[in-house]
Formats: sequence, C-alpha cells, structure tokens
Amino acid sequence: MQNTDLEKTDGDFGDMTTLSTVTNSSIKKGYAENFQAKPDGLFSPTTGIYYLPNEVKIENFYRFEGASDPQDNAILYLLETHDGIKGMLIDGYGAGVDEQISDFIRKIDEIQKAKKTEV
Repeated sequence: MQNTDLEKTDGDFGDMTTLSTVTNSSIKKGYAENFQAKPDGLFSPTTGIYYLPNEVKIENFYRFEGASDPQDNAILYLLETHDGIKGMLIDGYGAGVDEQISDFIRKIDEIQKAKKTEV
C-alpha cells in the first residue's frame, strides 16, 4: 500500500521520495495554488492577491536532495493563507537557493516561532 499521508513526519514516506510524487499528492490534499514569492509578498496567481508573511502559515515542508547534482536540491513548502488558500512554494537550497523565497519563508518562520513563545 502506498503511503500518501503528508502529515507523517517520522521519515516513512513510502513512495513519497520525489518532488513530483509529493507535489501530486499535495495537490490531492488541497494544496493546489502555485504560490510565487514577489517583492510585494507571496502572490497567488489564481486570485491575484499578495500575502504578507504574517498572513501565511507553513503547514509542512519536504527537502529533496539530488542523487548526483547539488543543483537538484529543493524544498517544497506547503502553505496556507489566513483566508484559506492552500498551495505550494518550491525553493532550491544550497547553491540553488532563491533569496526572495528564502527571505519570505524566514519571515514566516520567525512569526510562527514568536507566536509559539507568546503562549
């Protein structure tokens, strides 16, 4: 049986080992928007809305390493906006990092950590 539970975090991902497999499974789970990091914030091409870091939550993320080429390294972020739009944002890491994406994700992460310490 194929494991498609994206919330599983113990490393047992079944067939969830490639970016395309996890992307396809994420779409089935409702993460259908293909977000883009822009200077004005996280952009939803479907709605035309820009979101600030405090309006976005990182639901999960997956790191993929290329077997032979460090340029194949990627991170898939599953995001949800404050108004319920669920989607993905893909970034490289290492040599392939996109600074605009990394900066936006870092801001979301800092906000989420700050909220946890306020409780």
